[in-house]
Amino acid sequence: MADYDAIILGAGGAGLLAAATAGQRGARVLLLDHAAKPGKKILISGGGRCNFTNLGTEAACFLSENPHFAKSALRRYTQWDFLALIEAHGIAWHEKTLGQLFCDGSARQVVAMLLEECAKGGVEIRLNTRIGEIDHADGRFRVAGASARRLVVATGGPSIPKMGATGIAYDIARRFGLAVVAPRPALVPLTLGDGDAAFCGIAGVACPSIARVGDVAFAEAALFTHRGLSGPAILQVSSYWSPGTPVVLEVLAEAGTRLRAARRRMPRAHLKAALAEWLPTRLADALATRIGLTRELGNTSDAELDRAAAMLEALTFHPTGTEGYAKAEVTAGGVDTAALSSKTMEAREVPGLHVIGEAVDVTGWLGGYNFQWAWSSGVACGEALAASA
Repeated sequence: MADYDAIILGAGGAGLLAAATAGQRGARVLLLDHAAKPGKKILISGGGRCNFTNLGTEAACFLSENPHFAKSALRRYTQWDFLALIEAHGIAWHEKTLGQLFCDGSARQVVAMLLEECAKGGVEIRLNTRIGEIDHADGRFRVAGASARRLVVATGGPSIPKMGATGIAYDIARRFGLAVVAPRPALVPLTLGDGDAAFCGIAGVACPSIARVGDVAFAEAALFTHRGLSGPAILQVSSYWSPGTPVVLEVLAEAGTRLRAARRRMPRAHLKAALAEWLPTRLADALATRIGLTRELGNTSDAELDRAAAMLEALTFHPTGTEGYAKAEVTAGGVDTAALSSKTMEAREVPGLHVIGEAVDVTGWLGGYNFQWAWSSGVACGEALAASA
């Protein structure tokens, strides 16, 4: 049985950078993955160009039962550190909106960069490898014919199962007595019921909006689909949504002022015609139907316009659910941070066991934040692996 300082399960972003970090600092590292290729989620991210980080990354952009847990790793390996690595490898990049950074070329460049970093550290990578049973005795972990004092779980969550994603991280955590915060799909489209059929009938229509769930709000585009709601604003609030909670959209700012002006300018027009000046025609039609104001604008009262404006500024939906892990970009929940050191990502009660990346109960906003958590948690763990080698 081959011996190593550390065995890392999962050749995604977190696992690759943890392995490279530890290996370049002198640790003997074995990286295992059941997939045929490393970095599969990296390759499909950002439309194939990988939204690899966000310039606005800070702890407030992450959800967790413990909102302070991510601070240590994010502070010690920042978005600027990863950007410096990207530039050192000559990878051209650009900023889209809201601080989101993408490769000019292909996400394959990011995977190639991480593999090159692993090669610099002498990391051994075995793909197409079934994890199987994990044995732990005499201070060593034994898995897939290898043995090490350190075992890192970097297998992610069950989002995008067609890529081979599973919940194995939670099985391993429970096997060693670590609590798991109930996982759920996050950054995921929401489904609507029959009461909102008019909006499901305008699939493909998008508009700038402010989406709210409780006290949380995001100003980005909302997209109506044949099953419900999607688009960046909806994906963002979906991470905060729970069954029974309404989702509120502001689809027209300053609606009262706009409608009064329209009444003066076009008194013989109906509400649909006025709304179509500011919103897509099909959306204007669905909104006019929902509001139910059928008279010409010149014959409507201030009170009626105020009620219409209130709906436009707070269009309320009651989602029936989400489109599940198949359409979720990430998984919220995961291994309870109370069981882990925020500095080393090591389990407090199981020396030598570390959990990083999406497997942990830390979930970022849409826009490169989850990759940054993968990089930051991976480096924090990799440094700890090397220090103990």
